[in-house]
Amino acid sequence: MVNDRPHQSDRSAPSDRPDHADRSGVTALPGLFADEGRVRAFAAVALGAGSARDVARTAGLSAKETAAALRRLREQGVVTSSGDGGGLVVAHERFTELARAGRPAAETAGHTGPDDDRAGLIVRTFVKDGRLVRLPARWTRKKVVLRHIAEQTFAPGVEYPERAVDEKLRAWCDDGDVDHVTLRRYLVDLDHLRRSDGTYWRPGQSVRAGIA
Repeated sequence: MVNDRPHQSDRSAPSDRPDHADRSGVTALPGLFADEGRVRAFAAVALGAGSARDVARTAGLSAKETAAALRRLREQGVVTSSGDGGGLVVAHERFTELARAGRPAAETAGHTGPDDDRAGLIVRTFVKDGRLVRLPARWTRKKVVLRHIAEQTFAPGVEYPERAVDEKLRAWCDDGDVDHVTLRRYLVDLDHLRRSDGTYWRPGQSVRAGIA
């Protein structure tokens, strides 16, 4: 049965948390490093300073100056904490993204936009061989991954019983950290799937009616 229902999901999508490293008006590299303290703090991390105390000692900054510099560098995502508890590290991936965003238009002619490149990178990071390895912690990245799963799994406007939805989502969850029930809940929360009376459908153009 094909039907694009006009009503909204019975569960509202969660609000996106402030995420300075992902906002559209992100500061370009020249602006980020216009402050000498941030430059010295970043250089200290790049040289191996793994804690605020190490950064202060290496960069010759006061504790207050170090805290302010590291806070800004973290906000912009170029410095982060290593996943293994090893302390502060340079986030080379984010640094590259910021550099790409600052290129003149002529340099990027013929290439996909930064947003498209970034979305593809996020999907490739968390989806391997058609399987969801894990969900990102940041809501902005989580939305990108969930949108990809919804678009690859469900045709817009086509109704699916819950059993069919679960079967399709289990295929994404094999050997991953997320179960299909959690994945289904997120898809509904973010309005990638809508539901009513045990039936689910992806919003979009109806195959039968041709209604957006």
